[in-house]
Amino acid sequence: MDHAQYELIIDPELAPCPVLPALVWAEGIASPTASQEHAGPIAEAVAQARDTGEAYVPPEVRSRVRNMLRHGRYKPTGRGKPASEFLLRAALGGEFPHVNAPVDVNNWVSLESGFPGSIFDVALSGRRLLLRRGRPGEAYVFNPSGQVLELEDLLLVCRKTEHGWEPCGSPIKDAMITKLSAHTRDVIAILYAPNDEPPESVERWASRFAERLGEQCSAQRTGYRVLDMDRNP
Repeated sequence: MDHAQYELIIDPELAPCPVLPALVWAEGIASPTASQEHAGPIAEAVAQARDTGEAYVPPEVRSRVRNMLRHGRYKPTGRGKPASEFLLRAALGGEFPHVNAPVDVNNWVSLESGFPGSIFDVALSGRRLLLRRGRPGEAYVFNPSGQVLELEDLLLVCRKTEHGWEPCGSPIKDAMITKLSAHTRDVIAILYAPNDEPPESVERWASRFAERLGEQCSAQRTGYRVLDMDRNP
């Protein structure tokens, strides 16, 4: 797989970048139909989290992830907590979400690693994404009921459109505009790790993410890239 086909641009205004992101993709996946109750390894991970309790994701990991998002007016608390914290809480409460195979893989990796993740339909997001902070007045709809996430100062991902870079995802919730459907055949995902996480650790999670997309989604091709700023300026 040619890594150059997939790109995550880091906005220079983020320097020093608070996140060590992994870019993960899968092509030729099976149609993402609605999943039923979890079984197999995902169910095992959820059960292990429930048996372990909140310590399943160490407090210092949760703290570092929150610090990664803390900036300006944005505070990672309440409804603004990282998605990984919501997933841990859902696992402990026996209500871990089941959506479709690619989203379930994203949530599975996020639960185990403690890092939030985003996943997009490549046909809607494109293969070239931008990581930046939200600007005053920016927002997007994140669910079918029309609920809106305010984006000012939030770390977010943008897709390129004819009008410029448009926000489509974040470590909190992703926008409806690039969400997966039964027509999705290629996906691109971001795993948001704090910038003090060892690159080798992020590499392992990214590799696991790509491998699981292959196994759980019958992907024809998968790949990943960790944007370590020391190695990938």
